[in-house]
Amino acid sequence: MSLYDDAVLVLKEYEDQPELRDVYLEHLAAHEDGMYKPCRAGHLTSSALVIDPSRERVLLTLHRKLGMWLQMGGHCEPGDPTLEAAALREATEESGISGLSLLPGGPVRLDRHPIPAPCHWHLDVQYAALAPDGAVAEISDESLDLRWYGYDEVAGVADASVVRLLESARARL
Repeated sequence: MSLYDDAVLVLKEYEDQPELRDVYLEHLAAHEDGMYKPCRAGHLTSSALVIDPSRERVLLTLHRKLGMWLQMGGHCEPGDPTLEAAALREATEESGISGLSLLPGGPVRLDRHPIPAPCHWHLDVQYAALAPDGAVAEISDESLDLRWYGYDEVAGVADASVVRLLESARARL
């Protein structure tokens, strides 16, 4: 199964946010290259909020280009077999934490947001990743900073999309 086929299957099985889910499916139906960055109409991305539930905190990255505190994530790559694998790869690369595991049950949320031209949209498929006990984060070259924030601190540093992702992830926990 291709990454494209996996994305279609994952989205068809995703029961929340039906209107937005349909936008993603329509995008993929109209753009066979819609999984990857070169698609100028927009492309799917995959991300994961790294959570340490035992300490009630999440790991956020200060995005190098956007200057915003966000969950780990990014573009799908040709070697990614699934959206889950892309999210886990991105979370591991950007957090420096090995042994992350995604919460079961598929994506936690979808978030469509504008980005500068030449591409116009990121259609993000968002997961939640559990950090193993004693996890130590290590900053990557994609980040300006990397920090753990308590659940109650997130709204003070991150935008509404990250707050909604945290709320959905906590509900799934």
